[in-house]
Amino acid sequence: MKSAYELAMERLNKAAPAVKLTNAQKKQLADLDSKYAAKTAGREIALKDEITKAAQSGEVEKVEQLEQRLLNERKKLQAELEEKKEALRRKTR
Repeated sequence: MKSAYELAMERLNKAAPAVKLTNAQKKQLADLDSKYAAKTAGREIALKDEITKAAQSGEVEKVEQLEQRLLNERKKLQAELEEKKEALRRKTR
């Protein structure tokens, strides 16, 4: 007798079969993760330096703007990463 989990997994696989990725595709996904982690780190370093300078000079409004910019850039880079990863996964279908 199958468990509820096993039955649910069977139904899920019938509705949307799992995509099998090749080793090359897995490597490309890992490379994308690494590339975007580096991009994100670079932007964080640059903006945190600006945030620190603005905070030291007492520019509270500028600090808030820079923090918001940092947040927006992180979201943008994450969205780009997910878009590229999804495009790579679609190639296998």
